[in-house]
Amino acid sequence: MKVAIIMGSDSDWGVMKAAVETLKNFGVETEITVASAHRTPQKVHDFVKNSSAQIFIAAAGMAAHLAGVVASLTTKPVIGVPINSEPFKGLDSLLSTVQMPGGIPVATMAVNGAKNAALFATEILALQDNELVKKLISYREKMAEEIDLKDKKIKEVSL
Repeated sequence: MKVAIIMGSDSDWGVMKAAVETLKNFGVETEITVASAHRTPQKVHDFVKNSSAQIFIAAAGMAAHLAGVVASLTTKPVIGVPINSEPFKGLDSLLSTVQMPGGIPVATMAVNGAKNAALFATEILALQDNELVKKLISYREKMAEEIDLKDKKIKEVSL
């Protein structure tokens, strides 16, 4: 199982490393590259066409449309991560990622939503992997336990 992560710029790494870390925590292999839909379109094309990944996560800031370009080159699932950038605080990235024309879907996460992109990719892969299902259940149980501990702590200090 492999997820390919493509970033429009190395400046996206500060956000996208959360996706890589999350995927690795679930035992999912990653393949990472920096390639711009506009500045290096042939590199994007070659990466998508030659990747053995089952899912792509594409991240870009400004109005760059990397996820859409990736989706146009493959029938595999593409998850877009809009990156917060100036001057529109990521709104331009979000809109260019979420507003895909009919026929070429891109699942779009929140601005800087790298962790959720990795979790969503893991959920897709878990459709065919019971071990990943178990890991996801354990992950959610641990989150719930952490919230319960925080709730208990807050109640103790508020008395």
